[in-house]
Amino acid sequence: MSYRLWLAATAGRVWGEATYASRMAVSRAVTALDDPPARKRRARKVLAVLGETYPDAHCELDFGSPLDLLVATVLSAQCTDQRVNKVTPALFARYPDAAAYAGASLAALESLVAPTGFFRQKAKTLQSLGQQLCDRYGGEVPDRLEDLVTLPGVGRKTANVVLGDAFGVPGITVDTHLGRLARRFGWSEHTDPEKVEADLMVLFPKKDWTLMSHRVIWHGRRRCHARRPACGACPVARWCPAFGEGPTDAVEASRLVKDAGRA
Repeated sequence: MSYRLWLAATAGRVWGEATYASRMAVSRAVTALDDPPARKRRARKVLAVLGETYPDAHCELDFGSPLDLLVATVLSAQCTDQRVNKVTPALFARYPDAAAYAGASLAALESLVAPTGFFRQKAKTLQSLGQQLCDRYGGEVPDRLEDLVTLPGVGRKTANVVLGDAFGVPGITVDTHLGRLARRFGWSEHTDPEKVEADLMVLFPKKDWTLMSHRVIWHGRRRCHARRPACGACPVARWCPAFGEGPTDAVEASRLVKDAGRA
């Protein structure tokens, strides 16, 4: 057994008693033993196995157009995709284009988006978003990152979702799941989403950025939870320096695995 694997196994045995700081110290010790080419190979192996585990990984927001996806992603802030998907059919039917959002009354928007939380701010954002799209882009959603991030309520995460899934332009979506797993896997030590994004750009070919994001996000929602990850039921445990942060017993860990309907 290599020293790196021995260290990971040892970490797994003592993880439950370790503090967060000592866990991260062990993770850094494991990943520091990989030179950049080895880290890249390990990352791509993890991605390949996640692809076998989640062959249908995709954006879990329902949409029919770039505008629909942009709106749904704005609503998904501090809200689950499942709840957003319950709200958007009525919203999309009532507001089929940017002009409709621009001309909407705030009261009507607030009523429709209320279940997603922070509804007053989200309603204002959607109204302003529709107006900006009409004023600057002829009512169409732009397909360039530098344009998207100038729109109300749109940061790099939202922009990359729209680019990757509505326009087929590769992008890395650093949401809470992807950021957390990137640190657990030793792909990045950063908490700043833009720095995490930059680290991942180095590890994966551009053509894989969108699909990589979906696969890792699915894994984060279904197995690698923020609290009590299902380590003993994880298909990539052997390459994970954070192995042992959750239960390592296969039976116990399997109880933590969520299916698509509950993720």
